[in-house]
Amino acid sequence: MSTETAAAAAEVVAPPPAGWEEARSRVYAVGLAAALPAVSRPLADADGHTLAEPLTPRTDLPAFPTSSVDGWAVRGDGPWQVVGRVLAGHTPPPLEADGSTVEIATGAMVPEGATAILRIEESTRTADGRVAGTPRPAPEWREPGEEAYAGEELLPAGTPVDPAVLGLAASCGHDTLRVRRRPRAALLVFGDELLTSGPPGAGRVRDALGPSVPAWLRRYGCQVRPADVVGPVADTLPAHVAALRAALVDADLVCTTGGTMHGPVDHLHPTLEALGADYVVNTVAVRPGFPMLLARLADDDGRVRFVAGLPGNPQSAVVALVSLVAPLLAGLQGRPMPVLPQVTLAEPVPGRGDYTHLALVRWDRVAGTAHPVPHVGSAMLRGLAGADGFAVIRPGTSGAAGDRVPVVPLPLTPGERSW
Repeated sequence: MSTETAAAAAEVVAPPPAGWEEARSRVYAVGLAAALPAVSRPLADADGHTLAEPLTPRTDLPAFPTSSVDGWAVRGDGPWQVVGRVLAGHTPPPLEADGSTVEIATGAMVPEGATAILRIEESTRTADGRVAGTPRPAPEWREPGEEAYAGEELLPAGTPVDPAVLGLAASCGHDTLRVRRRPRAALLVFGDELLTSGPPGAGRVRDALGPSVPAWLRRYGCQVRPADVVGPVADTLPAHVAALRAALVDADLVCTTGGTMHGPVDHLHPTLEALGADYVVNTVAVRPGFPMLLARLADDDGRVRFVAGLPGNPQSAVVALVSLVAPLLAGLQGRPMPVLPQVTLAEPVPGRGDYTHLALVRWDRVAGTAHPVPHVGSAMLRGLAGADGFAVIRPGTSGAAGDRVPVVPLPLTPGERSW
């Protein structure tokens, strides 16, 4: 073999693949190191973001003693003379005299001087109009700070903001939240053989990733505009370089589909070299989805952007999303590395030798069992459409019925926390 031939061969020899778990940890770490800046958002616009700082109450919760029942706020022993009424949203005058009472509504502020609250259903009226009855021994009001004290950390930074968090923030007195800016993502579809409309035929196949990958990215918390989806990009190196350079102007993450190997029209690697990118992960020992990658670009001003190279086969591309993109986005949003839940295999799942096998399964959350689904070839999407996630079969093992294994859930609902 000539020196030139040997050098050319060396250039296309793929590096040893990273282990699947190692790859996940590596991309999460670089994402967290490049966590997106904090911004202030009104509560109405904060859903789906991530807390950039702990959530704390601005006052005690409750901020003042509030009645937990409808009844009578009384002072001293009864019967009690009615001297007024207290409704929610009002500040009552003190109860100054023993033997006096005010009618009180649930949630209303308990007047200073009250010694007990008598439930309305446990009270009677005397002939002269006074209130009689026996208050229960336990106080029938909520004490200030019973739920939380001012400044107490209720939720840590990194918590995804959902409707429950928004409600809690409002009850704490917040009008805005400090959250991580949502990642901006783009997608470049590579492949002259792809059709963007109509049925496949005459040697050309329909692009399934252009419509689906942006939807997956949105479920992982990204902003993806229709204009951010470009392709099919012509199978030339100049077209790839121009498309990726343009996408990186606004995006924090650019996903590409296809071109991750070293074939005659696989231009992703030379494109990344031309743009000065560094590989975080270049191929992962996982099946399906082996030829996946994540690269990092850093500008002189410190801005960091990422390129995720997804395989062209549709199911393999989704494996790359859950393996590399999801943990990267968790880091960029300042979220903790999620712990994968455990499931019990309902049926055997084969291993893939030295590779991690991500096997599509339907997850019965009630029974805690995972059932393999059919139609799971790398180029197939039928099995994915009926699955809830991927069972993780570690290298050198196979899954027997009854085995406990990790599962990577698919984010099947927009904003869902699992990944």
